[in-house]
Order: sequence, then C-alpha cells, then structure tokens
Amino acid sequence: MKIRSGPSGIHLFDRTSGLNILIDEVIPREELWALAPRQVSIALTNACDLRCAYCFASKSPSMLELSHVRKWLVELDTNGTVGVGFGGGEPTLVRYFAELCEYATRETNLAVTFTTHGHHLDDKLLSRLRGNVHFVRVSMDGIGFTYERLRGRSFSELQTRLIALKEIVPFGINYVVNSDTVSELDAAITLASAAGASEFLLLPERPANGRDGIDGASERRLRRFVTNYFGDLRLAVSELGSEGLPTCNPFQNESGVHAYAHITANGVIKRTSYDVAGIVIGSDGVVAALHKLNHLSKATAS
Repeated sequence: MKIRSGPSGIHLFDRTSGLNILIDEVIPREELWALAPRQVSIALTNACDLRCAYCFASKSPSMLELSHVRKWLVELDTNGTVGVGFGGGEPTLVRYFAELCEYATRETNLAVTFTTHGHHLDDKLLSRLRGNVHFVRVSMDGIGFTYERLRGRSFSELQTRLIALKEIVPFGINYVVNSDTVSELDAAITLASAAGASEFLLLPERPANGRDGIDGASERRLRRFVTNYFGDLRLAVSELGSEGLPTCNPFQNESGVHAYAHITANGVIKRTSYDVAGIVIGSDGVVAALHKLNHLSKATAS
C-alpha cells in the first residue's frame, strides 16, 4: 500500500484493489508533503487513427521517447505520485506501449491506467497487458449509430472489445457530453453497466477546433440527469466540467499541481491537458519542472 502525505491528510492507496483511505484527522507539516502531483497523465503520442471533431488533443506528429518516460515514472513514484494515466492521441499506437506498462508496474508502485478508443485491444495486446495495468478508460461517445457517426468505427466491434477487456482488467467508460450524445446517457449507462464497466466518466465537451463546447441546453439536461440519477454504476465527472454538479472531493485542500498535472507528447508539463502554457521537462527532471510550473501558475494568477 502506497502512503502519500499532503494538505488533505495522509493518503493510503492500494493499486491492485483500488482501495483509498484518507486519514484527514492529522495534516502533516508542509515540508512532509509529496513533491509530485497525486495523479499525472502522460500523452505518449499525438497520433490517432480517429478524427473526432470535438477532440482537443494536439495533432502535431509527436511521440515521447521510452527512456524519458521511464525516468519520469520513477521520479514521480519516488516523490509521491499515486497513479499515472497514459493517453494521447491513441496510446495503443505507440510501439513500446505494452513494454512501458510492464515497466511501470514492475519497477514502480504507481497505479497504471490508460485511455483508449478500444479498437486496438486485440487478444495479443490484452495478453501482454494482463497484470500490468490496473484500470482502463474506454472512450464511448453515444451508442449505436450516434457512436459510428461521431467516431467512424463499428459500435458492435467496440462492444466485442469491451467483453474481451473485462476478462483482463477493470474498466470504465469516458463519455463526451454534447448535443449529439446527451439524449443517450441513460442507454449508454445501461449498456456500460451490462458490459461490466465499474465507472462512467462524464466529460462535458470543451471548446476545441473552432467548436464552442457543450451548449447551455445540453449542460442543463446533464445537470438534471445527474441530480436524478440513482443507478448502480458509479458516475464521475472531469474537474473542469463539474461546476453545478453534485460532486464529492475528499481532497479539497489539494489543488493545482498538488493534485494533478499533464505531460504532453512534446515533453511539456502543464496544469491540465487544456492549458496552453507549460514547462519543458529538462535534464533536471519532472519535479524541477513542476516547481517552475507552480511559480508560473502563481505569476499568471496574480
């Protein structure tokens, strides 16, 4: 079990079971707080073989070096990060992806997750990932025809991949909410639950590629849906899309880069994947870059 000290208390986490225990009766002295964020996402590549209109990810042809990512993982683990999430782009397109997951699980105490569209999760890749990944997030925006129109891939094939994935590792569904998908929330959650998903992550569409993001009517509909939801499948929501929704955050004292940071496929660390400004991770490592990023964030805020 990993132990992390921070402004919200002492956090104990077991990556295999997913058990979290927060001892908030005692707040450790600031000099004992973890130097790295609780969670870090890493875009291994910007490459993706889908072209979703609402995707915010950069389309520049970039990919991180395996040796760099390995060093960063060890440093993050040593300095208190609990979990790392690989993304992109589409991380399963990266040639070293399975090798990296194995390394992260074997050489660190980090919980390893990744976000994928799911269509490359064939039996060969899943076999290599078995025991080397702790949670997978599969993007599924809408169901049936809506999904196929937005993502240009077979929905029945996605369902087949979910069945295979369930046998390997716990998974959740990432669901972009906009005017195309909000009406299918009930059906999508029912399907996700039947497929064995353990979480349904709501992602209100963010402005990108000339699109305005989720419209007001869809946002109000989403709020009503969440307020009246009493299903068994656990709902979660992105921090940037949580305004106006009933949420529970036990780490309320842990904000900014104490809580989360994102590393781009160009080796730039940012507060979130949506931020424009960031700090290039140099030879002095991730923690040094985080320190600079924290100063940059404070200067921008003032």
